[in-house]
Parts: sequence; structure tokens; C-alpha cells
Amino acid sequence: MAFTLATHLDAGRARTRHTLARVLILLPPSEGKSTPRRGRALDLTTLSTPALTPHRERVIDALIALTQRPDAAAVLGLGGTQADLVDLDARLLTAPTARADAVYTGVLYDALGFSTLSSAARRRATSRVAITSSVFGLVRPTDRIPAYRLAGDISLPGLGPVAGVWRACLGQAVQEEVGSGLLMDLRSTMYAAFWRPPATGPLRVATVRVLHEVGGVRKVVSHFNKATKGRIVRDLLEDGANPRSPQALAGALRDLGWTVELHDDAARGAPLDVVVTEV
Repeated sequence: MAFTLATHLDAGRARTRHTLARVLILLPPSEGKSTPRRGRALDLTTLSTPALTPHRERVIDALIALTQRPDAAAVLGLGGTQADLVDLDARLLTAPTARADAVYTGVLYDALGFSTLSSAARRRATSRVAITSSVFGLVRPTDRIPAYRLAGDISLPGLGPVAGVWRACLGQAVQEEVGSGLLMDLRSTMYAAFWRPPATGPLRVATVRVLHEVGGVRKVVSHFNKATKGRIVRDLLEDGANPRSPQALAGALRDLGWTVELHDDAARGAPLDVVVTEV
């Protein structure tokens, strides 16, 4: 019996070490979202990263309170034809939910194509992909959430900037999710403000910059940037590569056919450049 218990404990430790050594791909959300037509209402207790629950409750309470004000659309940065998006936020606690990988849409998510991944790649996405959210802080693809509208640069009355709310707690949550693995940070500038990885310390981080090259001239173009990042994530999930360092990530992407330039100081946070000539 003692031998059996010890064996189980050793196996558990091995599984823990394996889990902590996974790459974590951190994505930005999309401003546009698919609105679930049916499904159960939001249940915060079922979401991943439960340590964020109190912060989620604060943001949701402040957002719903805002929707009762006549200036709600203006505070949320919405135009006159987007008043229906205020209604989305008003119904956060009662509206139908769906998996986050079905709710988020847009260029990056269309290129990633969660719904068309192979079964193995979808399983990898469950443990290797996390999405930054103004309302929920961090969600996994399988977390069930409603559609909402809250950009990352909004300040909520009575609460303040949502970026500040998440800055106070998101770092610890992300670092616990990454463990001894690699954080592949693909967030946009707006959502990078929610938490910036420390310049020093044990956390290994790789950021990716997409450069579009035409006639020998390189520049960053938003559309190409988003679409390329979506394709990169799809390729990594389908391939199963699990890099543990920026250098290993660069090698994995090259093996998948991408043109990658690794800066000498990539280990200290400089981005990996992925160079594309067409979309």
C-alpha cells in the first residue's frame, strides 16, 4: 500500500511538472464578438483562474451600473449607432453564454479558426491559450462567457480604469499559469497595459512582432499583424510544439515555414520578428 501511494504521489508530481512546463499563449480579445443565442447564464464560479473572481465581480457591478446612466454609450466610447451594445452590458448576468473561443471574432480569431482545429489541437488550446478580457481578466477557450462591450482603455465610474483593476492582480495569475514554461505574449498595446512582465526574474517571455515587407521596406500593419498572429498560433497548436524559451520558439516557427529574426536580447524581452511578404 505504501508503495502504491508513493507511486501515485510521484506520478502526480510528474504531471504537475509537465503542466507547469507548457507554453502559454496570451491573446488579446476582439472588440467585435458573436452574441450567443442560447445557453445558460454567466456563472463566475465555473470560470478558470478563480482567484480573479472578486475582481470580475467589481468590474461587472460597475459596468452594469454604468448602463443605467444616460451617458453610458459616451463613457464606453460608442457611437450613436451602437446603443445596442450598451444593452449587451446591461444583460451580462442574464444573457446566454458560449465558449470564449466561439464568442471572440475578428481578424486574429478568424485566422486562428478555433472551430476548424483538429481534435488534438483543440485539446492543446484548452491548456495553452488564454485570452485577456476587460471584464474577466483572463479566460480560457472553454470558459463560457456572454458577449460584452468594454474596451481596455475605458475608465468606469466608481471604479477607474479597467487596466488598473487588472494590473493589480493579473501578473500573479499569469505567472502561476505559466509556471516554468514560456509565456508567448501576443497582446496588443492596449491590453499589454493590463500587466507588463517583469524585466528580470524567472518568468520566460517571448513577444512577437509581425513585419510586412514590400520592396525591401518593412512596416507594421495592423491587419497583417493580427492575421499572421492567428495563423502562427494555429500552426503551433496543430504541430504540438511546446517551446520553453524565445530561442526555441524561433526554431519551432522556422520549422513551420515562418521567416523569423531573433534579436540578441530576445531573452530580455526584445520581440521576435516574423517577416511576411503577403497575407
